[in-house]
Amino acid sequence: MMNKDHHHMFRMKSDGKGFSSPPAKAAAGGWEVRPGGMLVQRRSSDSNQNSGHVPNIKVRVKYGSSYHEVSISSQASFGELKKMLSGPTGLHTQDQKLIFKEKERDSKAFLDLVGVKDGSKILLVEDELSRERRCLEMRRNAVMEKASKEIAAIRFEVDKLAKQVASIELEINGGKKVVETVLLNLIELLMTQLIKLDGISADGDVKLQRRMQVKRVQKYIETLDVLKMRNSGLGKVHLQQQHQILTGPKIYQKQQEQRKQVNNFTERVNPGPVVVTTKWETF
Repeated sequence: MMNKDHHHMFRMKSDGKGFSSPPAKAAAGGWEVRPGGMLVQRRSSDSNQNSGHVPNIKVRVKYGSSYHEVSISSQASFGELKKMLSGPTGLHTQDQKLIFKEKERDSKAFLDLVGVKDGSKILLVEDELSRERRCLEMRRNAVMEKASKEIAAIRFEVDKLAKQVASIELEINGGKKVVETVLLNLIELLMTQLIKLDGISADGDVKLQRRMQVKRVQKYIETLDVLKMRNSGLGKVHLQQQHQILTGPKIYQKQQEQRKQVNNFTERVNPGPVVVTTKWETF
């Protein structure tokens, strides 16, 4: 059973403002106050150590056949030690495994709390699985970045082609004949962009960008197909108009002769004024 003195050491005295403060014995002993008023055991076993001073220690880290001596705070984490080792070893922090007393240590663990002291030896090994995952992620990001740039370049080209489609559509809708090869070449250029888009491998947002451009190009190709049919119809009308213009005088002369013949025939059949002989009965 806990005695009164021991119980008194854990009691917190109110300062009258809703906060608590540790008793003097606790502060002077092997305990320390963390932010927020929590009373915890001192990180260092030396109770006489000044709480405001954190000493540096030197640890020897073995990596392969090399040793690296690192000066670091005794209360630092293994993650901080990994950052310091990244330069001299050339290993990314995510690819490092630090082993102390035959046990791999988590990056969030603190050196002093697991017993690391001045002169302690730590083994560093490369985490090959982590390196492979990181390399795959880097390659994937590089592929996605390249795909995004390729789609942006295609979008720029499609923007220029879209202006030509709009211009041709305006001309054909206005009744102007367009040379068919212009339409065919424009369709071919759009098909080339469609093939480029189909060859791009993408995921996530980049895949969505590609899909948007594919739909856009397909829409312009369909528009040009409709315009090509309409333009073909305009060509027939245009040829008929040209034929009428070229043969107009002859046709007009022939029509005049036909009209004269009809008039002569009418005069011979009906030489005098027309006399109405039919009487309608009124019912």
